[in-house]
Amino acid sequence: MSRHVVVVGAGPAGLGAAAGALRAGARVTLLDAAEEPGGQYHRMPPAAFGATRPGRLHHGWRGFERLRDRVLGHPRCAWWPESAVWSVDRTEQGPPHVHVLRGEADGAGRERHVLRPDALVLAPGAHDRVLPFPGWDLPGVFTAGAAQALAKGERLVIGDPVLIAGSGPFLLPVAASLVEAGATVLGVLEANPAATVARGWAARPWELAPQAGKAAELAGYAGLLARHRVPYRTGRAVIEARGDGRVEEAVTARLRHDWSVVPGTERTVAVDALCVTHGFSPQLELPVAAGCRLRGGAFTDVDDDQRTSVPGVYAAGEITGIAGAPAARTEGLLAGWAAGGGDRGDRAAAALRRRRDRARAFAGRLAAAHPVGAAWPGWLRPDTIVCRCEETAYGTLLRAADGEAAGSARAVRLGTRAGLGPCQARVCGPTVAELLRDRAGGGDPHRRPVAQPIRLGELANPPVDTPDKKESAR
Repeated sequence: MSRHVVVVGAGPAGLGAAAGALRAGARVTLLDAAEEPGGQYHRMPPAAFGATRPGRLHHGWRGFERLRDRVLGHPRCAWWPESAVWSVDRTEQGPPHVHVLRGEADGAGRERHVLRPDALVLAPGAHDRVLPFPGWDLPGVFTAGAAQALAKGERLVIGDPVLIAGSGPFLLPVAASLVEAGATVLGVLEANPAATVARGWAARPWELAPQAGKAAELAGYAGLLARHRVPYRTGRAVIEARGDGRVEEAVTARLRHDWSVVPGTERTVAVDALCVTHGFSPQLELPVAAGCRLRGGAFTDVDDDQRTSVPGVYAAGEITGIAGAPAARTEGLLAGWAAGGGDRGDRAAAALRRRRDRARAFAGRLAAAHPVGAAWPGWLRPDTIVCRCEETAYGTLLRAADGEAAGSARAVRLGTRAGLGPCQARVCGPTVAELLRDRAGGGDPHRRPVAQPIRLGELANPPVDTPDKKESAR
């Protein structure tokens, strides 16, 4: 009987993991909350759109199509779209049991399933991290990921004209997607000064040779923006959004290396929409729930074969480090091969390890070139909202941390409700933890026993028996 491998997430890492496990001879159940595989990187328009060129806004589309078709068309792969993993149960031996809700997220007929795999690969990806600033809660202020998702998946632009700001190379493909979709992009603002970016990328330049493909991709985005006369400026950020009922203008300022504002450099720009990202937050709810050890409190710790500290549980992609889609795919292939029982001495697996190690070096370079400066809280005012779900202001958070709740991050959150709203701190959690670190210890922003929303009626219903045979919605 072949091993049964459950893969959570069907982005580059998840598809890679499924392919690796299938190559090792395992049976695979591939889960994703979306209707189609690809994740954020290869987000596709709905089939009902009848798109004739769905890959127009995607880099590496043909390779993705080949991998997707090979995995989803394999007789040992069961593809479960619109399937959310809401919890994992630890077991005394072996990997955790996986609790799944199948069906449309806003539908009334979702079914509960419980999977008991021989191995579990976690590849849930990451979401945008956006640092708060005055006015960031105005309508018309979008995360970069949301703007790109609408452009890729729905062929919609968030506004016209648009200003893009934040930190990291992700700003470039987002700007390119919006330009290709027809928006006027006023500019791309990288918060880190040119010296910081250059120092991070230029150190040990010989290590960049294996990343020539990534450099060519970024050069393509830069060329597209240059042809459309979209300026790219370093050392500048959006520190405030203004408007009556929605964003109408953005205040930008020059920043020092620690992201403190240089007085007198503020400029006001009229905008129809604002697109912001300050890096990524890995989705660590499932690794934490499974008991996986974290590295530095920020990423899932894995060994040379992508094994976590929990027997039978593997991790790949952004939850182990932010290094881009090709790196995530490589980690997935390696994790899937090991999870499926593949021979560790396999030559292809050895090549994957070397490629993965180069990708990890790239991730370190990325972090060095685009760090988040420690002085960014200086942008905030007492009335700046830090938790959008519960409308908790920065001043309220500080008063609680300096008052009766001093020394207890949990008491601060209970008293202010920061992070207790519908998103359960997925957006504000890392930010609130950072703001409270010196006053109340910060706490753990990733610990959520219920990883995805589930209705009480769904929780009360018994799980549906899951057949052992191949089951797929494709």
